[in-house]
Amino acid sequence: MIAEIIAAGSEMLTPFRQDTNSLYLTSELNALGVAVAFKTIVGDKLEHLTSAIRIAISRADVVIVSGGLGPTQDDRTREAAAGALGVPLRRDNDVLAGIYRRFAERRITMPPNNARQADVLDGAQVLENATGSAPGQYVDTVVGRHRKILVLLPGPPKELKAMFEAQCRGRLQESFPQRFMARRLLRMALIPESQVDARTAPIYKMYDDVETTILAGSGEIQLHFVCSKRTQAEAQQRVDEVAGRVEAEMGEAIFSSHGESLEEVVLLMLGMRHNTLAAAESCTGGLLSQRLTAVPGSSRYFLGGAVVYADRLKTAFADVPADMIATEGPVSAAVAQALAEGIRQRTGSTVGLSITCIAGPGAGTGPDEEKPVGLVYIGISFEGQKARVTELNLTGDRDRIRLWASQHALELLRKAMLELA
Repeated sequence: MIAEIIAAGSEMLTPFRQDTNSLYLTSELNALGVAVAFKTIVGDKLEHLTSAIRIAISRADVVIVSGGLGPTQDDRTREAAAGALGVPLRRDNDVLAGIYRRFAERRITMPPNNARQADVLDGAQVLENATGSAPGQYVDTVVGRHRKILVLLPGPPKELKAMFEAQCRGRLQESFPQRFMARRLLRMALIPESQVDARTAPIYKMYDDVETTILAGSGEIQLHFVCSKRTQAEAQQRVDEVAGRVEAEMGEAIFSSHGESLEEVVLLMLGMRHNTLAAAESCTGGLLSQRLTAVPGSSRYFLGGAVVYADRLKTAFADVPADMIATEGPVSAAVAQALAEGIRQRTGSTVGLSITCIAGPGAGTGPDEEKPVGLVYIGISFEGQKARVTELNLTGDRDRIRLWASQHALELLRKAMLELA
């Protein structure tokens, strides 16, 4: 069983508004074992909205439309739904009386156009709106030989959520055989998407009942596995099986097998080793520290550090020799090593991590003048060992270089801890 969500409203076809209702509805439908196969955003033109609903009904078992139930002329969801189903609209006197009552309780005269909100599709069940004037509608019908459910919900999120939870969730649960959905998420860092797919596709293609999605971005690859079955245990067994086989193929490239972020995994590994971490950041300007401290409880293993953007602060906060900076340049292997060792010693942590780079858009100055934009040095210092330094040459704009530098730093630290385990 599949569903389609339609967001009605021309405002969502501009750069200024987003459809957030579909995220909530997807979560609710998935909890009922219903997979969302399509999401559509359509403007307020009647012919466009009618066409979108007609197409959705032809290909989905459940269609939920949000928005377009207000009193104004551009609120056309009722008319479009009637046209798509080929049924008439009727003015429901009980609904109309309720709208009049709502305005009277607020001591406001009801404008005549609010009466449009009492127009109900023939055969629809009216869904009361406890927080607004636009009632919803629930249509359970047969199109051709197939059962179809069409739900019309108001656009304001507060009204939509309250209406769905009170009046739709139970109806949908009773309408179809109960299904259960299970998910698994595997995450990898800094591996090309094509390489991951080449190695894992032969595995996940063997599981026709498990939907697999590969997402790439910000230096990370995510493999999502979703399965719907008659029992939760059966669904979970299938996604665990395919995920386990992929884990065996990809090995230590997978940093998370249940969806944890890279920073969460790094902090967990620090805790398991009874280590603490401090960071000295130059070009990333605290981005690495921000990512770590966004994890609740990170203070147990991440002590803090310093943003040493100016050269003199590299010396003041991490004891990097000034003559080293003048000779080697602030973006150099020597300085990255000294930063990692210096911040570890100054903070009393057992691990020091440093990042220094040329993020652009302009080139470096002084000793770094001839060095290219995207040159990155990452230093890792473990107590009792000589600091290790990695040189990278990243591409992209300033924001991308900074983000990828922080991603490389976390992944390099994770792998270094695996080696020492």
